[in-house]
Amino acid sequence: MENRTSRTDPRILRTRQLLKDAFVELLEEMEIEKISVNRIAERATINRVTFYLHYKDIPDMMEKMADEMNEDLKRILSEELRDPTATTDEDWPMMVNLLEHIAEHAKFYKVILASRRTPIFTERMLKLLTEVITARVDKLGSESSVGTTGVQKDIAIWYGSSALIGTIVSWLRKDMPYTPAFLAKQFSLIRSPQKKK
Repeated sequence: MENRTSRTDPRILRTRQLLKDAFVELLEEMEIEKISVNRIAERATINRVTFYLHYKDIPDMMEKMADEMNEDLKRILSEELRDPTATTDEDWPMMVNLLEHIAEHAKFYKVILASRRTPIFTERMLKLLTEVITARVDKLGSESSVGTTGVQKDIAIWYGSSALIGTIVSWLRKDMPYTPAFLAKQFSLIRSPQKKK
């Protein structure tokens, strides 16, 4: 019985995807202030009433989309390495997975992250990356670059998460000129330049 209530009807998922796609398309074309529920519903080829079955209003829709994005990113960032015997830096495969996900959904991420119109998404992603970097610094303790360089922990975390999201946004704005694997490797070289030999 619990499984039945926790599973979402595929029709609901399809409708939400149509609404999300319509919203992203409209964001590409116009300022967020000009987007209305009517325009989203028209673009999604549904009626207005259906929109309100899923969301209270556009801010509620954006909030829920940001939550979904965060859940996707958390799932990707917490996935186990496929090959536990791999000798590569442990963060590199995780970063490849993250960048591959972003590349796979490039239209969505380019609109919501690389534009300045929807800060809720950038703020959520920055918060998540900050949590991931904090966990890594805490896990490594005195072995981390924070412990070995004397850099203040909070400053290192602010810098790391801001640099990471800034680079991802620039990569998207430049139409992803590098593969996710190449960019992830570059991140690992920047973070640990002594390992490049």
